[in-house]
Order: sequence, then structure tokens, then C-alpha cells
Amino acid sequence: MIIPYVFLLFSLLCFSVNSLGINYGQVGNNLPPPDKVLELLSALKLTKARIYDTNPQILTTFANSNIELIVTIENEMLPVVIDPQQALQWVSTHIKPYFPATKITGIAVGNEIFTDDDTSLLGYLVPAIVSIHNALVQLGLDKYIQVSTPNSLAVLEESFPPSAGSFKSEVSGVMSQFLQFLSSTGSPFWINAYPYFAYKDSPNKIPLDYVLFNRNPGMIDPNTKLQYDNMLYAQVDAVVYAMFKLGYGGIEVRVSETGWPSKGDDDEIGATVQNAAVYNRNLLRRQMSNEGTPLRPNMRLEVYLFALFNEDMKPGPTSERNYGLFQPDGTMAYNVGLSALSTTSSTSSASISLTSSASKVKT
Repeated sequence: MIIPYVFLLFSLLCFSVNSLGINYGQVGNNLPPPDKVLELLSALKLTKARIYDTNPQILTTFANSNIELIVTIENEMLPVVIDPQQALQWVSTHIKPYFPATKITGIAVGNEIFTDDDTSLLGYLVPAIVSIHNALVQLGLDKYIQVSTPNSLAVLEESFPPSAGSFKSEVSGVMSQFLQFLSSTGSPFWINAYPYFAYKDSPNKIPLDYVLFNRNPGMIDPNTKLQYDNMLYAQVDAVVYAMFKLGYGGIEVRVSETGWPSKGDDDEIGATVQNAAVYNRNLLRRQMSNEGTPLRPNMRLEVYLFALFNEDMKPGPTSERNYGLFQPDGTMAYNVGLSALSTTSSTSSASISLTSSASKVKT
């Protein structure tokens, strides 16, 4: 059972947040079935989720629920769906049968293609995106479903200070084509941004409080005089500046992934339960007020936390398997302040609670 653990959190305050989502990865052999995941998301009042495929069991289970879903075309499919007929077939098979009962709001075409080890995929990216979008147009779904691709922060050549943000020269050609598509369709630029990585690589240079959203002096961008009190917002604004330098200043940036591991190897500095709890809890507090970044203070920043569960089959260092807010059995990996306080699910926003334990965290 998942739900009882959620009700262990009793709140002092409750806020509505419509700019928060969560990544629901499935790289594990002990994860709960989709119906239990839907119960958990509904109890938490989370109404936005992203999956890394088009798992028909999930799409079917999430039908007639309150969950807005971003689905993914796997990287290896890009050479296939550049063909318009194959793209139409893909959308007709993987999207149309489930929509609108299942609220599919976005299609991620690949993941981190600009920085993928297989550099041949980059040439397929924009044609695949265009073909998928055109298929949606043919089926009358383009008004409801946005098409984009999540990008690693490594797509930037420079990210500090934010005003120096620029894309790597080797991807600037394809990036310009991609930004043209986003601009013409009103779709967002998705960035996977992890201040944890920057801290792990330079713990003696980067203040922990700055990356954890704790109270700190922050930094002032010498070119714009804008003040940043956390690294995530600085990373997002670096992307905005990078787009501006290619001639695209009006595209919305959304954070498709961010999070902090609760466990890591000996050389993974900062990967602790305490830091993970503080990072995600402080981020949730920011989301409560629908904040924008210093460069775009009036544009709320949409953020998808990574991840819902610890996933025991993910390759790589120990941290990769320990980003979850929850263990697969439904117990909390740590108390981040998400609380189920109501059985009503008619609202289209998430409900975040500041629990009594949150008051012990330095902010």
C-alpha cells in the first residue's frame, strides 16, 4: 500500500502550485504498478508527470485522471520518425487512441540528444520533431500537445555568469533550427538542470547554501546587475541568454528535470539524505509562490522534479539509483513536504504542504 504513508505528513499550511511536475521513471524491477502510482500522485495532488516512453499500461491507467502527461519518443526511434508516414503511424498508434481521456500535453522527442554520445542522432532531431508535429497537425492534436526535446545543461559552452550563457558552437546550427521550430509553434525549451553536478565537481568553490536554495549572499551578474540567490535560476537564465544570442528571445524555458540524490558513492560529494531533503523542500517553497527567475520575474518557472521513485536498475554511479522522493514500496525516502490533505481531486493544481519538520531546515 502506498497511500497510508502519505497521510503521515500533517501540515501547517497548504498552498496550490500549478507549475510543479514530477518525473516518473520506470527503470526498476520492484516498482509499484501504474494504478498504485496514480493513487500516489492523486493523493499528493500532483497533476503533472513525465514518463520516458509511451507505456500503454500507464497511458490506459491514467485515463480520466487529473494527470497531465508528457510522453517520450526514445532516442533510437528518431531515425524512424523523420519519415512523415512513420511519424503519422507513431502518433496514430501511441497518442491518438489514448487522447483526450489521457491528458497528454507534451511529446519529448528524444532526451538530451544535443549531448548524446551517439552524435549521429543530432542530424535526425529537428526533422523528427517537425514530422511528429506535422502528424499532430494532421490529426488535429497540435493545439493540445506541444513537441520539444529535453536538453542537458552541457549543451551550453558558458553558463556563468548567466549573461554569458551561450550554446556550444558545434551544435549552434541545429540549435538554431530547433529554436526556430519552438518559436513558430510556441513550444518550450526544456532543460535538465542539476546544481548537484556543479557542486559535486567543485565543492570547494561553490557554496552549498547557494545550490540548496538556503539563505546566502548569492551572486550579482556583473553585466546585468541581477542578483541570484540560487544556482538553478542562474542556469535557467543562462539558457535564456544563449537563445537570445541566436536571435530567439521569447521562448519559454521549463525545467524538465532537477533533483538531488539522497545517496552516492564515496566520490559523490553532497549526495546525502539531508541535502536532498533541503534542495527539494526549498525548491517546493519557491514553487509555492510561482516564482520566475531574476531575468523573467513575471514568468513562473515550470519545474519537473526528478524523480518519483528510486530506480534500482539504473546504470552508473550509486546516485543514479537514489533520486527518488519515494522508495518503491511507497515509503518516503525523506520528508520533502508533499502531503495529501484532501480526497478531492477536482483541482488542476498541486498541493504542497510545509510540514512541522520543514521549520527545522535553514532557509
